[in-house]
Amino acid sequence: MNVHFSAGVPVERAGLHHDVVRLTDLRRRFGRTAALDGVSLTVHKGEILGIIGRSGAGKSTLIRCLNGLERPDSGEVFIEGREISRLGERDLQPLRRRIGMIFQHFNLLSAKTVVQNVALPLKIAGIGKAERVRRAAELLDLVGLPEKAGSYPAQLSGGQKQRVGIARALAANPALLLSDEATSALDPETTRSILALLKDINRRFGLTILLITHEMEVIRSIADRVAVIDQGRIVEEGPVWSVFAEPKSEVTQRLLAGMRPQLPPEIAGRLSPEPVGEAVLRIDIFGDAARQALLSDLAGTLKVSFRLIHGGIETIQGEPVGTLFLMIPGGGEDVARVSQFLQARGARTEVLGHVAGDA
Repeated sequence: MNVHFSAGVPVERAGLHHDVVRLTDLRRRFGRTAALDGVSLTVHKGEILGIIGRSGAGKSTLIRCLNGLERPDSGEVFIEGREISRLGERDLQPLRRRIGMIFQHFNLLSAKTVVQNVALPLKIAGIGKAERVRRAAELLDLVGLPEKAGSYPAQLSGGQKQRVGIARALAANPALLLSDEATSALDPETTRSILALLKDINRRFGLTILLITHEMEVIRSIADRVAVIDQGRIVEEGPVWSVFAEPKSEVTQRLLAGMRPQLPPEIAGRLSPEPVGEAVLRIDIFGDAARQALLSDLAGTLKVSFRLIHGGIETIQGEPVGTLFLMIPGGGEDVARVSQFLQARGARTEVLGHVAGDA
């Protein structure tokens, strides 16, 4: 199978721009509501960038500005080095063919077969039938559905429909693939398979992908970088492992709350600020700190008694990231010694409170 993603692309637009997307101070208002309030962002060639935010954060307006369906009030939108926000509809058409779209609800045409759906962008572009069919067959093979070419959307599962949607989005050799909540309507197992497919396409062909989502699990699974949007502003941005390890904004912390280890409820419900009983210490570790034998070193060096009550370490983008919860009996002096020891080795510590009696 020979699937290509650069054939026919003019030289000046094929590889001379490191940034496939560059947004500069993008602003868009609807009445008194600022849907976008000064967004500046880049999407680098060949990367997967995840943009995450809650409902109403500005994600939909942002993606519509990227594909030219929405015009910003001010600011600039560059796609492969060309500013598009002031282009007329006629000039936008060829640029839109450089952007593939996959949607939450698939947007397949029910009266057309799978192969016809995949070939539709090529038909619109004026490509001959034989070439359309050949290209669509290649793409259906790529997404694992060669046997479904003659089927209709109603005969497909949700995951199969989304694979057809991905094949269709790739038909015109896009420079950028926009994924708009593409897995939100799918069950967890199907979601994992679709994300694995997108990651494989990115890795094999170097295709740039921008994911719009409200799910941190999607970001963790395949994104290289993440940008958190809230009330029309980018409030945090960075490599996925770094943002997961040290979320700085309250919005990011809330989005991550369900994915990071939390103090067990039976202990959290008994926490008191009074220094009575055992202190509960939260330890956040990542990078080199997470590669060390911190707890055994702590026990051997300080001779302080403690209990590990909860936590764990996972690997994100090859970097260990973890949270541990310790209970330390005795006075504040031991807690201070433990905190100083761990902080000197790169960990972040926080005394959450104290628990009296057995916990």
